[in-house]
Amino acid sequence: MPCPVLTSRLPNVGTTIFTVMSALAAEKNAVNLGQGFPDFGCDPTLVDAVTRAMQQGLNQYPPMVGVPQLREAVATKLKALYARSYSATSEITMTAGATQAILTTILAVVHPGDEVIVLEPCYDSYVPSIELAGGVAVRVPLTPGTFRPDFELMAAALTPRTRAIIVNTPHNPSGTTWSAGEMQQLERLLAATNVLLICDEVYEHMVFDSKLHQSAARFAGLAERAFVISSFGKTYHVTGWKVGYVAAPAALTAEFRKVHQFNVFTVNTPMQCALADYMADPLPYLMLPDFYQQKRDLFRAGLAKTRFKLLPCEGTYFQCVDTSGINDLGEADFCQWLTTDIGVAAIPLSAFYGNGFDQQVVRFCFAKKTETLALALEKLQAI
Repeated sequence: MPCPVLTSRLPNVGTTIFTVMSALAAEKNAVNLGQGFPDFGCDPTLVDAVTRAMQQGLNQYPPMVGVPQLREAVATKLKALYARSYSATSEITMTAGATQAILTTILAVVHPGDEVIVLEPCYDSYVPSIELAGGVAVRVPLTPGTFRPDFELMAAALTPRTRAIIVNTPHNPSGTTWSAGEMQQLERLLAATNVLLICDEVYEHMVFDSKLHQSAARFAGLAERAFVISSFGKTYHVTGWKVGYVAAPAALTAEFRKVHQFNVFTVNTPMQCALADYMADPLPYLMLPDFYQQKRDLFRAGLAKTRFKLLPCEGTYFQCVDTSGINDLGEADFCQWLTTDIGVAAIPLSAFYGNGFDQQVVRFCFAKKTETLALALEKLQAI
């Protein structure tokens, strides 16, 4: 019998650019600076903590909302860093990574026909999540070149149908971080509205040059309407563990948890227990900005000897470059050429725009071993 014909819920979605470029990098034996994950290990102490948890028999379902000790540890961190008190009982939920947290948040609050503002270029899960909820993505561009928010455009995009706005700082793919002044502008913009804020802060501990991460949790007018989302995978170099969290006021969290319990129900127990133990020492995340700034500075110094034009990198572990001084290829073709002929994989920024806006800018990931970056730079400097 023939297979039944399906009408796709996501007809415009194909294989992600990250999967495509990583597969091409593997095929061509290229240095993969495309997909955003480290090629180095995490702290062995963290692995030992997981092993201990498993050996102690902590292998069954934890509470739906997360292991209590881990929720307490997150609440302690948020209070210490951002002076915002969240209840570990009613305002913090463990998730299967930040992408699940984003999808579950959107499914919990967006109704068919609701509009959600996304600031482009943006992470590729935002718009499909909105569409799965029956919402309408309203695309507002960040300022080309600087990728700073344009509050006039954002204000013009607000309508009575606007349900939420998604803000990502530090920003993937550009590496831009929002300032306190910009967060205050956002606070003023939303003050007279019922618009919710979905704040993707997975790179919160990767802000450079002695600057502070301006979490939505710092600002009372934002925190009261915000789902603040972060990722242990990014913070502790364990992206494959897929553990994150959402912090939000109790009323918002209650709606989030209604969907979460039927979405994944809960998150793996031994990893949660290990993370709770590991978070007793704040140094690993407090030292992370210096750790990644050293890699950023090494990579930028090497790129300064190439024909690429460096864009600012204020946070994350991504460095964007302008390729117009090398050839006139569009971003996607340039990344194909760079991977195939030069042996270094990158990601085109056009993949982060709904209309494929091409600025001749590509993104490298520098969350790599020193020898990996050195090999990539040797190849890039030979162009």
